[in-house]
Amino acid sequence: MSETVRVGFVGLGDIGGPMATRLARRQAEAGLALGVFDIAAAPVEELVEAGAEAAGGVGALAARSDVLCVMVNDDEQVRSVLDEALAGGAGPGLTVAVHSTVAPGTPAELETLAARRGVRLVDAPVSGGAMGAGTGELAVMVGGSAAAFAAVRPVLDVLATKVVHAGPIGAGTRFKLARNLMHYAAFTAATEAQRLAEAAGLDIVALGEVVRHTDALTGGPGAIMHRDTTAEMEPGSFWFTAFDHLRRLAEKDLDFAIAMAGELGVDVPLARLARDRLAPGLGFPEERS
Repeated sequence: MSETVRVGFVGLGDIGGPMATRLARRQAEAGLALGVFDIAAAPVEELVEAGAEAAGGVGALAARSDVLCVMVNDDEQVRSVLDEALAGGAGPGLTVAVHSTVAPGTPAELETLAARRGVRLVDAPVSGGAMGAGTGELAVMVGGSAAAFAAVRPVLDVLATKVVHAGPIGAGTRFKLARNLMHYAAFTAATEAQRLAEAAGLDIVALGEVVRHTDALTGGPGAIMHRDTTAEMEPGSFWFTAFDHLRRLAEKDLDFAIAMAGELGVDVPLARLARDRLAPGLGFPEERS
């Protein structure tokens, strides 16, 4: 790889656009040279204004790149981009970073295809949304070999403040799917809380403001994610003692919320499930009859 890392970026949408713009604006200080491609002309023009070079197609971009970043919509589009890159002359020296969130088995399939041409590939999905992409504060979860991870690291360090080498190919995608399970399950719980608050005559916009304020202080659901195992805790152990107070508070408050929901005629299935599953989920031994 040359002293200047030649980066290609394919997919300039809601998150890919800010990511590429971040690279364009930091390329000189980071030792990068950025080329971009998208099927839409407008975002390419914006990136050229920011200092990137437009490419005529994926193949041409891949042929001149050391690292090719791919941020398109779905598995089919990722496969199409890789096919074009390999058909266009990409070969040894290129490492492809797939930032799209794809199916768990897709990265290994893509890596096999890329390896036939001597091309390395990592799955490197991101978390942090458009705001994190614009400020360079994304989290990136990477699956792939140590050599492939080292090749893309100079690019990722511009895009993210949290870079995790999660393991071999596919580990980044599995990491992202686990993270997003919590994300969207929490969204669903939020809709349940909104219905309860609305039925109680409360301002649900103000409720959202309180949730965002306090989650920024406490860490939200991530506040309980410090153990390195999900196995049952030993009574008297550090985490057993630390979580016991949390469990008691949670069970009390959930009981009150479920009772209030019953009085107001609001169905709260997630609250009832949380009441049943929080303690064993934390690692407390399940009660056995």
